[in-house]
Amino acid sequence: MDIHEYQAKKILSDFGVQILDGELANNTSEAVAAFNKLNSKVCVVKAQVHSGARGKAGGIVLCKSAEEVKDATEKLLGTYLKTIQTGDEGKLIEKLYIESGCDIAREIYLAFVMDRASQRIVMVASAEGGMSIEELAVEKPDSIKKIEIDPAVGLTGFQARELSFALDLPKEALGKAVKLFMSCYKAMTNLDMNMLEINPLVLTKDNDLITLDAKVSFDDNALFKHPEVDSLNDNSQKDPREVAAKEHDLSYVGLDGDIGCIINGAGLAMASMDMIKYCGGEPANFLDIGGGASPERVGKAFELVLADKKVKAMLVNVYAGINRCDWIAEGLVQVIPKVDLKIPLIVRLSGTNVEEGIKIVKESGLPIILADTLKDAAQKAVDAAKQ
Repeated sequence: MDIHEYQAKKILSDFGVQILDGELANNTSEAVAAFNKLNSKVCVVKAQVHSGARGKAGGIVLCKSAEEVKDATEKLLGTYLKTIQTGDEGKLIEKLYIESGCDIAREIYLAFVMDRASQRIVMVASAEGGMSIEELAVEKPDSIKKIEIDPAVGLTGFQARELSFALDLPKEALGKAVKLFMSCYKAMTNLDMNMLEINPLVLTKDNDLITLDAKVSFDDNALFKHPEVDSLNDNSQKDPREVAAKEHDLSYVGLDGDIGCIINGAGLAMASMDMIKYCGGEPANFLDIGGGASPERVGKAFELVLADKKVKAMLVNVYAGINRCDWIAEGLVQVIPKVDLKIPLIVRLSGTNVEEGIKIVKESGLPIILADTLKDAAQKAVDAAKQ
């Protein structure tokens, strides 16, 4: 689960990380009032959306007067911010964060991320802050310092000091850096974060280290342990289909293709999507209906997939292990007449009672295209989408 910058900063501040004064604004009058309250010569108006690269997209505006704050607020609120991470749809700006300015001497990149290969948290940093880590990795790979953290020991003072020296910080800032790194690691482990990124972390002319921007992502599977974190969720920043899917305990991720997918099991879903790509098509979504493919769940899955107007064909690929193909076929036969299905439907059934399931589908008289193998199903779906 992602959260907004202002929320991430509040969490980090609670763990002892230094941030600038800031106020949340939902309209122009609140934004101007925030500027006046901050009493700063310079402030920054920041669009609060779940995306990085906001500055390059025009979502961060430097202001030196209440009038400039008013103009920036009117320009941003209610619009869609399109970044390299949001795609062409963009994210709706409903909130702004008005933050004080500061004297910046240097910008630093800092992140704590989960590394699946080593199964450890890795501390990643670079003295070349202010630009994306992807750009740094291409243009200045030697500037990136990585330190793996042993989960049995945690972040040690030695590792924190090692990173401080690697960033070539002045001696007045070394102790502050060690404290900052320790605080970030504690926040990440205590709250089950998947990722914590500060970009930029700025060194001021007074040798203070201040979090100028923060991005945090949490492990969805651990949210039950942290209701205070779960309450920060903002569904307006998510794909409405993904929100609806979660309400019905379905795993759904929208993609850019035109072949809708309804699959049971994440592994089979990934294999089906790969096969669609192999056959020259593009999947429109990932959707795992799980093991209990009841008519109700299948019906909701159809609604979610058909809500995407780009979908030109639909593939249902079900392997019945605990379930049974005849039950699944009966569910399909019940659901299809109830949905406004105007696109080709390809169905592949395999597993327990597959013969009975295929018989039910054939005898239903519904316009269903049956497939024998995974490749056969994917190819038929790709061909149908091109018609």
